[in-house]
Amino acid sequence: MRRLRLIVAMLIAGLLPAAAQPYNPVAIAPATPLSDAGLDAMRKQLGEAARRKDRAALAKLVVARNLFWWRQNRDTADKRKSGVDNLAAALGLNDKDSAGWDILAGYANDAGASPSAEYKGAYCAPADPSFNRKDFDELIKATRSDASEWGYPVSAGIEVHAGPQANAPVIDRLGLVSVRVMPEASPTSAAYVRIVTPSGRAGYVSIDAIAPIGNDQLCYVKDGDTWKIGGYIGGGEPQ
Repeated sequence: MRRLRLIVAMLIAGLLPAAAQPYNPVAIAPATPLSDAGLDAMRKQLGEAARRKDRAALAKLVVARNLFWWRQNRDTADKRKSGVDNLAAALGLNDKDSAGWDILAGYANDAGASPSAEYKGAYCAPADPSFNRKDFDELIKATRSDASEWGYPVSAGIEVHAGPQANAPVIDRLGLVSVRVMPEASPTSAAYVRIVTPSGRAGYVSIDAIAPIGNDQLCYVKDGDTWKIGGYIGGGEPQ
């Protein structure tokens, strides 16, 4: 969804798979949205702060200290800095040309969140889907691909079109399985992405109909009775 747009850009920049081939997909179970009125209200405020690129408003929604920044299997946050400073570094908010604020807005619009495996009490979004990790690792090996090349449909029955338009003929429909993302070097539409179905057919789906496997995640924690941003998983180089 929101993060898939950046992954597509990365693939186009130099990680495009060579050719469409059949593969044995892995069953995927999308995460259940986390229902919490307090978190929903906080996300609404986050969306407004991101839309205005308002760092002062954002700071009120982030833990003051000890925000974690999990990447490369360790916490790389600078504990000498404030929570918002570490978050800004993770998202590139200090760079006027980065997509950081747009990424933040995308997180604000995501209703999902799943418990963090590394940090007790933290819930991270986008929520991780459920799937067999061993089977997925075997799929990566068999296709000689990278995890960043794979996504999954946000719902069953997503239509695959012959071209990057809604009125293009439907050539297939996707089940809830892993799907290989194979964008073109010169895409003709920002709204559609080229994928390969398990049968090996190349086609196009709405870019918002496919979520990536292995998202960067924004994590929320309870600060007293209030939800706040408590961490980030992924992101750029520590500053």
